[in-house]
Order: sequence, then C-alpha cells, then structure tokens
Amino acid sequence: MMRKGMYTFIDTHAHLDGEEFSADREQVVARAREAGAAAVLVPAINAASEQSIAALCSAYPGFVWPMMGLHPEEVHADYNEVLGHMRSLLPGPYIAIGEVGLDFYWSREFMAEQLDAFEQQVAWSVETRLPLMIHCRKAQNEMVAILRRYRDALPGGVFHCFTGNDKEAAELLQFDGFVLGIGGVLTFKKSHLPEVVAQIPLSRIVLETDAPYMAPVPMRGKRNESAFVCHIIERLAQCYGMAPDEVARVTTDNVYRIFKRLQCP
Repeated sequence: MMRKGMYTFIDTHAHLDGEEFSADREQVVARAREAGAAAVLVPAINAASEQSIAALCSAYPGFVWPMMGLHPEEVHADYNEVLGHMRSLLPGPYIAIGEVGLDFYWSREFMAEQLDAFEQQVAWSVETRLPLMIHCRKAQNEMVAILRRYRDALPGGVFHCFTGNDKEAAELLQFDGFVLGIGGVLTFKKSHLPEVVAQIPLSRIVLETDAPYMAPVPMRGKRNESAFVCHIIERLAQCYGMAPDEVARVTTDNVYRIFKRLQCP
C-alpha cells in the first residue's frame, strides 16, 4: 500500500475548474496535497475559462496555476473574436499558452480555422515567451509543419497526453525545450507506452492527469484527479528501473525548467 505523500510531484494538466469537480473541489485539492502535489497546472479551453480559472487560482494561490488558450475542439466560426480577447489577457498571470493544438479525430469541419488558430497561438508563445501546452489528435503532421516554421524561436512546452509510438516521439522531441506529457494511459494493460517511454530520456517527460479524464490503473473508470499521479510515477519507475522518488524529482525539475513563471512554496 502506497504511503500518502511519499512523492512530491506536479500535475501539469488538470481541468480542475470543470463542473465535474463542482461538488467536492475542496476535497479533491486536499487529496492532491496529501498525495504530494506541489502544484496543479490548469489549462483554459474557451472564453469562459478566464473566469473559472481565475476563481480557482484565487481560492488556491500558489497551488493552482493558470494557462490561457483556445482548445481546438472549441474553435468555431467566432474563433478570431475569442482569440482577440485571449491575446489581450497575456501574459498577465498565465504560465503558458494552452490548451491549444489540433484535433481532427471527430470532425474536420473547422480544419482551416483550427490550423489558423493554432498558428496564431504559437506566435503568441514566441511573442510572450510563454511555453505551449499542445493537444494533438489525428493531426501530428499538420502540427509539426506549423511548429517547424517557428522552430528557432519557440520557448518550449509540453506535448500533452502523448500516446504515440517511438517514431512519433522522436519527431516531437526534435523541438528543443519540449517534453512529453505522460498520464494514465501509461498504466493501461494493453498500452504500448511503457516500451516507448523506456527509450525516452526522463529529462523529456512531465507528469499529468488530464483530470477528470483517463484515470490510471487501479482507478480506471473513475473520475481522475491529481492525487492519482502517484500511480503514474510508480509505473514510470518500473519503465526506467529507478526509484519512484527519483522519477518524481526529475519530472518535477523538468516542470520548473519548462514553466519558468511557476513558483511553488
């Protein structure tokens, strides 16, 4: 049985402002702290995120840290208006541009708009020197093509929820200053990620939950939360043949290297 608070870690991606946590958010935060979380980074997804994330950061100062960006699945006909407002907020209190990216999994209806929105937000990252938190699904070729235009100027960031193969990992890690966000999928029984991750330097990995989604084994099927990062740490430790506390230390150092505005007590 894992002891509470055994590892100090940072959850780099959790939608803690979501309605899924409205009934017990305080308890969720308490469990995260008790499990060893030093911070939880919360991405925006749309215009409404500005207020929900601001309230969250006000309630948990120094523990919850905000990002600002337009999620690709939230890109609609009015995307330029939304982006204009978001850009006016930066850099403000935000530690990253996110959650941004491309998602052609369900639909390509707004493909052109997604491509333009993503490139605009990549440009914000270059201008503000805030790292990117990138979501990509069924669009790696298009994403990489855009990033290559800015390669020498990018400040770095995270390829969120990485679940790809070794070739896809190598293509992403050609971008200096970027790391892969590894979450609950690593623990799934049929996941190929353990074999892929074992070939990647630990210095290029950060931990995440994507809460409330994709809870790790043995919590699979339940609402995910930051306290469950401990299960990801222990699976990573098996992949690398390292002590879990060393995995936690290195990945936490990686977070501070990427998110330079992050300051935890």
